[in-house]
Amino acid sequence: MAEDFELSTRTIEFPRAHRPESAYQSAYDLLARRAPEQALALVEKALEEDPRNTGLRSLRAWAFLMRAQLQKAETELVGLVEETPDDVWARHALGRVLERQSRLREALPHLKLAAVMSGDIEHELDVLRVERLLLTDDGEA
Repeated sequence: MAEDFELSTRTIEFPRAHRPESAYQSAYDLLARRAPEQALALVEKALEEDPRNTGLRSLRAWAFLMRAQLQKAETELVGLVEETPDDVWARHALGRVLERQSRLREALPHLKLAAVMSGDIEHELDVLRVERLLLTDDGEA
């Protein structure tokens, strides 16, 4: 006998999560659990108190990426890369955002620089993927 069951989820509450110092960890945990909407709400509140906080701004960009809000992610990441050119995560994420928008030629320099700065094989694979896409798209890299 089949019965209909209604499943619901509880809202995750984080005490004092609106403060920048605790909002970062709470939002990071939410993003790691694939809950970008809740993380974004925490980050936005914390950024009202500390709008220049690069850690919180990075989390906001990550949340935008997870929600496929690519223009918002790009805007945030461009600002982060301009302020801190050696931020490997922001540089790589900017390359990925541009790639997801099919802006391969713009993405490639960011991906290459992130790969060189990090030495991460995953970053190198991203470079190779974009180079191959460029080759198949128009015959040149």
